[in-house]
Amino acid sequence: MLAFPLTNSPHLLAAYLIFFASYLVFAIGRFPGTRIDRPAAAVIGAAMMFAFRVLTPERGLHSVDYATIVLLFAMMVVVAGLHLAGFFEWVTDIFIAHVRPGFLLPVVIFTSGILSAFLVNDIVCLLMAPLVMQVSRQLGQRATPYLLALATASNIGSTATITGNPQNILIGSVSGIPYREFLAHLGPVAIVGLFLDWGILYAIYFRSRTLHAVATAPGTDSPTQSQSVPVPQMVAARPESHLVFPGIVTLGVFAGFLAGFPPALVASVAAAVLLTHPRYPSKHVYQEVDWSLLVFFAGLFLIVGGAEQAGIAQQLLSVAERFNLQNHWIFSAVVVALSNVVSNVPAVMLLKGLLPQFADSHHFWLLLAATSTLAGNLTITGSVANIIVIEKARSESPINFLEYLKAGVPVTVATIIVAVLWLRYF
Repeated sequence: MLAFPLTNSPHLLAAYLIFFASYLVFAIGRFPGTRIDRPAAAVIGAAMMFAFRVLTPERGLHSVDYATIVLLFAMMVVVAGLHLAGFFEWVTDIFIAHVRPGFLLPVVIFTSGILSAFLVNDIVCLLMAPLVMQVSRQLGQRATPYLLALATASNIGSTATITGNPQNILIGSVSGIPYREFLAHLGPVAIVGLFLDWGILYAIYFRSRTLHAVATAPGTDSPTQSQSVPVPQMVAARPESHLVFPGIVTLGVFAGFLAGFPPALVASVAAAVLLTHPRYPSKHVYQEVDWSLLVFFAGLFLIVGGAEQAGIAQQLLSVAERFNLQNHWIFSAVVVALSNVVSNVPAVMLLKGLLPQFADSHHFWLLLAATSTLAGNLTITGSVANIIVIEKARSESPINFLEYLKAGVPVTVATIIVAVLWLRYF
């Protein structure tokens, strides 16, 4: 049973109320009866931790992992440079010009997966969702399978690296695992996962269509419903020369990561270099930054710092230890459940105090990164990337909860089994 031995103090009682009220909002997305969403709850919770003297200013300064926030912000600036230069529109033009409808599914999966592996997946989804709908429309295809491919593949691809998603950025900073080592361990999981994603989505949305085409039109070379759709010629959105400078900066970032330099330092230097170019004034670049996500991270660090100061985190972790979390399958199941209840970033933030106590903490940091990320594919609310895609598609190609679940459940189960087996035996 969970005991509350310290709640006789008003400060500690306030700490419990602030912590659980904040995580309630993280779980349901909005505080009941109000417009308080997750970022707002993080700000309010952090402020209350200070107001009720649960957290001192000195302790608060030490609670925030600045490397995580700097790395996340700097990567957003680098991606903003690519966006302003027309990189994503250029990719879309290539799709329209050279990709036949029958190959669009794997192209969307591997493009979004690879981009998400090296850029933050939330931003990739934000920029690519409208483009995927545009390509689907111009190729005469229903957008739903490709939007699901974008959402699921971006989560899977982002498993591969520290910079793939916000929770991996946090794990990389706290665990100290080098970028190359992270990639070597989880890159294969992402690659196999993308192929599984392709197979599952094909089986759900295209296999019956192909079989029907074969039955009704035997002897055709390519029996698909979209066979007669003409492919428009490529029309470049803007000169490709504009991509040179941000492309060089982005490649420099990856080279710095692979060379073993601190990721936050590499990304921040790259962001600074990008901002020196006259084509990328800070006013326009900063409009591309997801400030609410940065605020959410800062507030969450302070809330969890207050919980640690009050002993709440230790109480919860002591209960968790009774579930034999050093068993790979039990640990993965707990992470999947927690990530879908309170979202993956708050789940990782809560569990980060437990893993240093494990005998093989290095292994479990990697397992936490893989399972918390892949768990995001289970439901629409499992990750921010999913929500971004669904919201962007709402007016043109709405996807309901059950539609998403039909693809999300098998993709999540299959990829997590691969991740656990790979990390445990290989």
